[in-house]
Amino acid sequence: MDITPSPPRSLPPSEASDPFFEPYDRDQIAYGDQPSAALAAYLQQVPRSGKALDLGAGAGRDTVALAKAGYDVLAVDLSHRGLQRIEQRAKAAKTAGKVQTLAVDVREVLMPENTYDAIVATTVLDHIPLRDAVMLWDRMAKSLTETGILYVQVHTTEDPGSDQSPGRESDAPVSETAGAVINYFPPNQLALWAANPKSRLRILRYEECLEWDYTHGPEHLHGKAILLATRAGAHPPWYGHPAMFPRR
Repeated sequence: MDITPSPPRSLPPSEASDPFFEPYDRDQIAYGDQPSAALAAYLQQVPRSGKALDLGAGAGRDTVALAKAGYDVLAVDLSHRGLQRIEQRAKAAKTAGKVQTLAVDVREVLMPENTYDAIVATTVLDHIPLRDAVMLWDRMAKSLTETGILYVQVHTTEDPGSDQSPGRESDAPVSETAGAVINYFPPNQLALWAANPKSRLRILRYEECLEWDYTHGPEHLHGKAILLATRAGAHPPWYGHPAMFPRR
């Protein structure tokens, strides 16, 4: 792979320094092994290759899907245990040669303009302060190639863990890792970022929804905003999710 990452931080791989150590250390790894549904649907329909960046990759459910689809993937996360599980999963999927891991804060990753053919940020922009999220978003958008795709998930103010309405009024159970979410997105915020002409993006799919999560800890409710976008001017053969009328 021709990927030049930022210098890694020197962080000891211990439970004390890794708040996600225990969820990623389980036999049944937190968040499961199925890739994000809309991303998986896109990868099935639009064969691609090139460089991919998975920010906040966790234990690698999206990383491995990107590698299987043909991308050379740089998986970034602060959790050393999560990155170890990514390496194990990539080896089991026979994609180890297409996956590189990097233990570093996502805000420190080098993202040169027009570099990545796919950027995935599943629950990342909500784990850093809003000011930092805005700057990271700008760098992500600029780093996409002319045919690149962007997949983003964030927690919204509908989430029961939110300190804002309507989530804070919810009596639904809260995620065991809700404490890591510090920036809940209000309605339409992520869509407005993507629609801003400065981002140079074309939205393929956007939704805000509630979802029950059974993949880690006691079952709980999430409020999510989910975005799939491509570079403005790009027109991949995308038939939607689910694909209702693809070519036979």
